Amino acid sequence: MNILVLGSGGREHAFVWKLKQSPLCTNLFVAPGNAGTANICTNLDIAVSNFESIAEASLINNIDLILVGPEEPLVKGIVDFFKANENTKHIKIIGPSKEAAQLEGSKAYSKNFMQRHGVPTATYKEFTNNNFDEGIEYLKNHTLPIVLKADGLAAGKGVLICETTEDAIAEFELMLKHSKFGEASNKVVVEAFLEGIEMSVFVLTDGKNFVLLPEAKDYKRIGEGDTGLNTGGMGAISPVPLMTKSLKQKIIKTIIEPTINGLQKDKLDYKGFVFIGLMINNDEPFVIEYNCRMGDPETEVVIPRLENDLVEMLSATATENLDKISVKEITDAAVAIVAVSGGYPGQYKTGEIIDDTNLEPLVESILFHSSTKLIGNNVVTNGGRVFVAVSYGVNIKDAVKKSNKLLQQIKFNGMNFRKDIGYEFV
Repeated sequence: MNILVLGSGGREHAFVWKLKQSPLCTNLFVAPGNAGTANICTNLDIAVSNFESIAEASLINNIDLILVGPEEPLVKGIVDFFKANENTKHIKIIGPSKEAAQLEGSKAYSKNFMQRHGVPTATYKEFTNNNFDEGIEYLKNHTLPIVLKADGLAAGKGVLICETTEDAIAEFELMLKHSKFGEASNKVVVEAFLEGIEMSVFVLTDGKNFVLLPEAKDYKRIGEGDTGLNTGGMGAISPVPLMTKSLKQKIIKTIIEPTINGLQKDKLDYKGFVFIGLMINNDEPFVIEYNCRMGDPETEVVIPRLENDLVEMLSATATENLDKISVKEITDAAVAIVAVSGGYPGQYKTGEIIDDTNLEPLVESILFHSSTKLIGNNVVTNGGRVFVAVSYGVNIKDAVKKSNKLLQQIKFNGMNFRKDIGYEFV
């Protein structure tokens, strides 16, 4: 089978690393990929939103299956684009249709979906400029803290937690009247604040059946002890110690099954991953958000803990045969630690030469590239999050130690990483 993966980050490097291990994989491509994926498969210099070029490359390379990494092409309708084209409709794509991808693309859409199908989530109301004054009154009478969410995609920056009513009103006005997040904040969802511990579960569905993948917890703050600015993710762990058998069954019964049933009731075309962000409060799970793809850096711990052949799983998804798949997890813990550019998540330089001359292969560790590229003979930084060091261990503490050791062998100007990922469980 010839497979194309779309994306250029650590998530996509983890995907191709796993796919390459399958005897079912004949030729493997990634678009656009990075310096790390170039060592495993063929990089194609095509942007993930350039559907015409992706289709052309798919036909030239006889692609049988496409795995979509990031949300942008899904929300923009790549699945619909391929199905509408007589020449490409035979190519299987792992990902939801444009409408189904609104579960991530629109906060209001996903909250309405949860409400309709009885999925536990925070109480909410949505506002636009048309009912701006009503929104102000709602905020004045709301309990604190207050959560404001830009309805559309805002590069992970569209969620604000306001501790005072004054701050909430000011941010509400900035979002709606002054387009703080561009078109993404033309509509604002106001939510009650949920307390508890965050974790994420990952489901692969063929639209009728589903399998539950290993769970994970990521760490968004730039500083140790979960301090400082939010980032795209500084690390992740799997499994999550608070995931008991009883909690897992509760999540399946109250959240996952109603979600999959809801997709069918709403006649949404969905063959792919569902990322469900959860808040666990007194052993009760609530949905914070849906994503229509796998997360990053969560993929980098979930996929390495999967014993199954990923190509076999994706093929079963595409042909609605997931009921024949039984997920097998590696018992070892996996910990991902992200190395970032100096200044991230604020301003940072790219093009910094990466020195990995002292890099020793570690048996229980994997180095995934997130934002790197080749310039001549040098691998250089190409974004904020540069590497993800992933290690197996008998427990989280053991895996953290190994990932730290791996990153200590790499150097580039301004390089920074957290040494305390999984700190509350060690």
